[in-house]
Amino acid sequence: MEQIRRAAARRTLPLAVLLPAAALMAAGPSPASESGGGATPPGGTSGGGKPTVVLVHGYWADASGWDRVVENLQSRGYPVVATANPLRSLSGDADYLAARLKAIEGPIVLVGHSYGGAVITNAAVGNPNVESLVYIAGFAPDKGESAFQLAAKFPGSRVTDDPNAPVPTALNAVPLGGDATNVDLYLKPEKFSDVFLSDRLDASRVKVLAATQRPATAASGNEPTRAAAWKTIPSWYLVPTDDRTIGTENLRFMAKRAEATTVEVDAPHAVMETNPEDVTKLILRAAGDSRPSLASTGTSGRTAFLGGAAVLAVAAGTAIVIRARRA
Repeated sequence: MEQIRRAAARRTLPLAVLLPAAALMAAGPSPASESGGGATPPGGTSGGGKPTVVLVHGYWADASGWDRVVENLQSRGYPVVATANPLRSLSGDADYLAARLKAIEGPIVLVGHSYGGAVITNAAVGNPNVESLVYIAGFAPDKGESAFQLAAKFPGSRVTDDPNAPVPTALNAVPLGGDATNVDLYLKPEKFSDVFLSDRLDASRVKVLAATQRPATAASGNEPTRAAAWKTIPSWYLVPTDDRTIGTENLRFMAKRAEATTVEVDAPHAVMETNPEDVTKLILRAAGDSRPSLASTGTSGRTAFLGGAAVLAVAAGTAIVIRARRA
């Protein structure tokens, strides 16, 4: 009779070990709930897809300036378009971008750097697919304002050290014919590192960027804005605290006025070159990508407690089994 009771104990104790552990494990969050479960998928769209990120460059740069940001976004599964910006006139550049946006299906996160900010401010108006505006050290003008007007609002820009000079002192003007004001503006190579990059890149890279810069017409910076998309579309703003092109205080003014979600970074105007990760993070926030990085995922306190309790339950149950079998 005693032997029968021991045999029953042997059959039932393993089950007694497993049940508490199973219950504790079931009480913890499932892998699906850790990654978002049935909530809106990362990317901010209810259909499960990710928005297309459209990147617009500004003066003295081209689309290749976004290269590392593009790589970062594509590695997260985002479709990306780093579009050309003609830099000819604000209205013409905005119309060009607006036509490009109409060819993209689904939601759009529209990103503009420098003068590209003024372009997205105009181009996004009336396009229901543009869900977010992201200004990366970019102009966010109100209706009737020009880029050059905003850059002169507060001190900080080093584009000129003589406000009365016919051509800003850091720029070279190349005549395009006709009207004397019809000129292309280039940033002088000897000024490029200071004004555009706050002397934060090595000399060899600066020389390449200065040699490959795209010029902009004076007319584009003087043309008033037709409409301000940031008044109706949520906006995000990255302010470099060492911006010597537009000036940090001018950027802060525009970010505050737009009531944008604002992040400040110790960086120069060409922040994509020096801090591509910071630029990427802000774009992801605007895209609704709330997934934590692997470094910050970790194990929640509740999960750790439950996991530890499960281990203790198994260990305790195992000890009981061993004692029962030795009895």
